[in-house]
Amino acid sequence: MAVDLDLTRWLRPGDGVVVGNLSAEPLPLVRALWRSGVPDLEVFLGMSLHDHAADVPDGIRVRSYGGLGRTGRIPGLEVVPTNYSALPRAFAEGLVRADVVLLQVTPPDADGRCALGVAADYLPDAIAHARVVIAQVNARLPRVGGATIPFDAITHAIELDEPVHELHVPAPGEVERAIAAHVAPLVRDGDTLQMGIGALPDAILAALHDRADLGVHSGMITDGVLDLIEAGVVTGARKPTDTGLTVTGALVGTRRLFDAVDGRDDVVLRTVSATHAAARLGAVGRLVALNGALEVDLDGNAGCESIDGRPIGAIGGQGDFLRAAVASGGVGVVALPAARIVERLHGPVSTARADLDVVVTEHGVAHLRGHTPTARRRALQEISG
Repeated sequence: MAVDLDLTRWLRPGDGVVVGNLSAEPLPLVRALWRSGVPDLEVFLGMSLHDHAADVPDGIRVRSYGGLGRTGRIPGLEVVPTNYSALPRAFAEGLVRADVVLLQVTPPDADGRCALGVAADYLPDAIAHARVVIAQVNARLPRVGGATIPFDAITHAIELDEPVHELHVPAPGEVERAIAAHVAPLVRDGDTLQMGIGALPDAILAALHDRADLGVHSGMITDGVLDLIEAGVVTGARKPTDTGLTVTGALVGTRRLFDAVDGRDDVVLRTVSATHAAARLGAVGRLVALNGALEVDLDGNAGCESIDGRPIGAIGGQGDFLRAAVASGGVGVVALPAARIVERLHGPVSTARADLDVVVTEHGVAHLRGHTPTARRRALQEISG
């Protein structure tokens, strides 16, 4: 496998290029893409942990499902408002074109299969429709079960070992810990959890160390989930499907997380078709969805995408998981600081009021489901800043 970062032989003018998300982004390949000089490319880039703002040349359009991470800094970013669960169909129908896929993989095993390392996410769904698959083969990726690709399905492989990019989040502060103290009683022993990333989700997870046999079925897991696995709190023992397994689309955290899951058989990566699909979510048991928002208005709508036109978030899987949580008899939580409950959103409605179940701030819990607009407004005002 030669180190050849000239991608021009694999690209055609007008191609749609899909890039791995988060720590799975193959940075050397992306930088080579910007340098390729191939015109009229449409690049689908997820949440990037790298600053590409000054590198994207004229003639390349960058699209994303949101402005998370540093993706929102890219000039001219085109955001496609979408539920995460809709991405597989978008690839299948060509609404998001996946002519070429750029990703990282582990070296092949004895059976000739490469693991996807730190993220399956939307990649298997994109690969299914790709003409060309270009992979950075990185021996420093963890080998996590569940999502693999045959080495012979890779069109061009580049052997380049690099440290996996880590994401360090700020430690929870007083506000985050106060919110977590209100969220924790909503979680029962044996519940299955979904969560995001950041100081607030970490604070909530840290408040659950006295629970037993929690499960995880989530688009991503963090070091906070690892803490609960190592403490014997997350076991998945009561999950009716994937019993004993922690199921995730991506690993987002530090080297400690990557090393801890390397080679173990109780943490598995799955594609969006498995992590976010309604049929799969209906089988995970009592689900507690732990989500956040940029803002919640007094009608109970959540804004997760932008503030005053600036893309800094995404719809992601929030609606998918909130609806599934309520359908399962569980709880759909949107947690945020009280100051971010507002009269009117400063961006679009990302999750409509009918899908909000419980809103939590440092001042308490507002139960919205089944209540009138007047009652919902009153409940939100009571926990607002």
